[in-house]
Amino acid sequence: MKSRLSELAASQMSPEQQRVLDAILSGPRGNLDGPFLAWIHSPGLADHAQALGAYCRYHTSMPLRLSELAILVTAAWWQSQAEWQIHEPIARQAGIADPVIDALCLGTTPEFERADEQLVYQIGCTLYQTRRIDDALYLRAVAEFGEPALVELVGIFGYYALVAMTLNVFEVRRDGTAPLPFEEPA
Repeated sequence: MKSRLSELAASQMSPEQQRVLDAILSGPRGNLDGPFLAWIHSPGLADHAQALGAYCRYHTSMPLRLSELAILVTAAWWQSQAEWQIHEPIARQAGIADPVIDALCLGTTPEFERADEQLVYQIGCTLYQTRRIDDALYLRAVAEFGEPALVELVGIFGYYALVAMTLNVFEVRRDGTAPLPFEEPA
């Protein structure tokens, strides 16, 4: 991965940066991809964001399919190139249908075959567009997922919005020749 940030060589890292790097490399991610290229510049932020991200990605009660859908909704909303490139194949593998993924990437409303996916999409879009969830949508979400899982779902949306903003500001990109999923603003 590359970014507009200055590259940190091991010899330039502070002991705190090295500690954070070691923690990230020894964890389930095993690499410094994505926002960690930026966050390593601020070890305090990296520590806390890394812990929240590990929880949101690996330990919530939301099924992987729905977590990855929430991440793609977020990546599409923020038009976050690297976030989409990293999570789109994971979402496919987790069972999100190709037409749903294609519609999200194009910015059109997907046609869902699964009611739980439609609900995650509606929660995410409503939250991003209105910054709130009305009573009817809230009650549907609680009935479908339960309060603890809904709290976790909101955490997933929030964490991956932070990731998307980080990736966009610092222009974190995957190396390679694959076309970007979203048109870059002029």
